[in-house]
Amino acid sequence: MSQRGTGVLAYIVAAFSISWTLWYGLAGQGWEPGSSDLRWAVLQGAFAPALAAIAVRLWVDKGFGDAGLRLNLRKSWKYYLLAWLLPLPVMALVLLLAQTFGLAEVDWTFRSGLTALAAPEGGVTPEIPSPWTMVMFSLASAAITMPILFGEEFGWRGYLQQRIFRGGKGRPLVAAVVTGCIWSLWHLPLNLQGYNFPDQPLAGAFVFTVSCILLSIIFGWFLAASGSIWCASLAHASTNAVGASLVLLATGGKPGIMAAYLGVLGWVPLGLLAAWIVATGRLRPTSEEPAPAPGHEHEQDVL
Repeated sequence: MSQRGTGVLAYIVAAFSISWTLWYGLAGQGWEPGSSDLRWAVLQGAFAPALAAIAVRLWVDKGFGDAGLRLNLRKSWKYYLLAWLLPLPVMALVLLLAQTFGLAEVDWTFRSGLTALAAPEGGVTPEIPSPWTMVMFSLASAAITMPILFGEEFGWRGYLQQRIFRGGKGRPLVAAVVTGCIWSLWHLPLNLQGYNFPDQPLAGAFVFTVSCILLSIIFGWFLAASGSIWCASLAHASTNAVGASLVLLATGGKPGIMAAYLGVLGWVPLGLLAAWIVATGRLRPTSEEPAPAPGHEHEQDVL
């Protein structure tokens, strides 16, 4: 096996071992879907991919030359802006489809979801902010949580997807599909506990896999276009804080497997964008690839 192949295998084993050990250990204490304990477990495990990637880069790959750690804001600010705002139209289309086909009761003011969260037992409901306030708050949350999502993106996109996609025609798409499947599998302990789809955890795990593949294409594009893993991290953070959260609130906290941002209806806008990215060849970096780390000059690709 080539040094690059060894690095990929070592990364996968390390990322899964750290997160799954933590998650299954905490699961033994009892989790409830939506509980603070489950959210805390997710937060802790989110840094495992970055830790695994750092370790492999230090001891196997011997380098951070292609890690994409520079912000590149001067040249790539428009991609950062798009990564930040993209979940808004995606969210709107998901909700519109859900409302049109009667798959969820949609409250465009977010009042029903906020009320359910603020007073789950029928207690006193606090003052509900305006929809625009909620949108601005979610955008601010995305910017604030970007460093947390770096913990995932530095591993999945910044290391694994890059290592797999090196090579000839078609491989960027293969890399995105493979990475998406592995990324989804990494989430499996959480999804089986009802983290994303509490009412249908098994079916939700399949739906989540398709969504992960689409997001791997989209996040991979942001990395390739901007040359920065921080842009992909912002896209991931905004997907969670803006897209998924606002859909959850607009559906009263019960979007189900169909109407969730990462549910079946989400495949429509995300799938269209992913298809455009693939069809136009945008998964490849816009600039030349960095020189390989010492010892990698004559290696073969993993796929």
